Amino acid sequence: MKIFRDFLTLPRTVYVLFFARIINSIGSFVYPLLAILLTQKLGFDARAAGTITTVCIAAGGLGMLIGGKLADKIGRKKLFLISSIAGAAAFMVCAFLGISRTIVYFILAGNFLSIAQWPTIDAMVTDTTTKDNRQNAFSLLYLGTNIGIAVGPLIAGFLITNHLKWFFLIDSITTFLSLIPVIIFIKDTTPTKDEIEAVPDTDTERAEKGNVFKALLQRPVLLIFTFIAIFISLVYAQYTFGLPLFVNSIFGASGPKTFGLLMTINASLVVVFTLFVISFTKRFKPLQSIVIGILLYAIGFGILYFSGNIYLFIISTILWTTGEIIITVNIEVFIANNSPITHRGRFFATIAFVQESGFAVSPMLAGFFIASFGIRKIWPMVSLFAFIAALLMTGLYFLQKSKQLKQLNMKK
Repeated sequence: MKIFRDFLTLPRTVYVLFFARIINSIGSFVYPLLAILLTQKLGFDARAAGTITTVCIAAGGLGMLIGGKLADKIGRKKLFLISSIAGAAAFMVCAFLGISRTIVYFILAGNFLSIAQWPTIDAMVTDTTTKDNRQNAFSLLYLGTNIGIAVGPLIAGFLITNHLKWFFLIDSITTFLSLIPVIIFIKDTTPTKDEIEAVPDTDTERAEKGNVFKALLQRPVLLIFTFIAIFISLVYAQYTFGLPLFVNSIFGASGPKTFGLLMTINASLVVVFTLFVISFTKRFKPLQSIVIGILLYAIGFGILYFSGNIYLFIISTILWTTGEIIITVNIEVFIANNSPITHRGRFFATIAFVQESGFAVSPMLAGFFIASFGIRKIWPMVSLFAFIAALLMTGLYFLQKSKQLKQLNMKK
């Protein structure tokens, strides 16, 4: 009961974003099934599909950087609404293009525009929470995403095969609907001058002057963490590229529906287990929790090499989903707790952009690897990258612990 009580004392902004996230995620069809859309509907081979997916992710990364800067400059709510509406409009155009490769250009534009909102949401949550309840807040938003995704992929798998027009239309309509509670109930959360000055100099969220790169250099542990997280992204990206292609190679024509089932299992596990997993990991430091999650990635994706039936796919999904829960929430908490109050939007955007470089490059590298060695052999390589990330993150944890002990001794 204590677990649930912790989630009932969060600020109103978090609850509104939670319900908006559910609505939006129900219709988030395009990106999760992008690899299948490109190969099965538009006729691209694995190598071309991997390159397009990488360019799409890069476009989203650029939008995220611009969105993070604007969120700190013009305000969170305004940027959130503008980027969401523009991104949904781009996807709506795709609905009327039929089976045309022109769709690719509008998907790129939609990704660029809609992903600009991501650092804005993280900044709003950070603005309205403290270190004590931040983990619960980010957990709730993550839960909202997956409540929607628990329904979305099954619908998307059916629509992409039979009703491509509605595949895009529903994605756009749910985005527009999700904005209604935000418009009505959320005020802009950008910190005021008084709030900025109230943060003590000894706090990890103290204000910084200058651009985001200068501010980031003042936090070396966070900077090192950002680059290590590239390896995590390299691994995790394969759930959107390597996994659907592998599922298609095993199950043929029923591949899209099977992949939709796995994504539904993924989201359903998140819905059921997030509160309990996060409650369990509260006994660990964020970096320790992240290491546990990475090891679950290594095992979960690695066993796919031996997979030939749906049961091992399900076991794999359970393992990497548990890792996803732990990693996603703790990464956001770690960034929030170590970001200056003056640069929250830019920090979330810049760090995510660097991390997403791994996510962007991964499909392209995987496409070339698959073309040369076959789809099955990708999984031992993915597992190796995960073990490397776990080792590096463990080293960073001890570095941070050593630095904290040194600061404590200096105060004494």
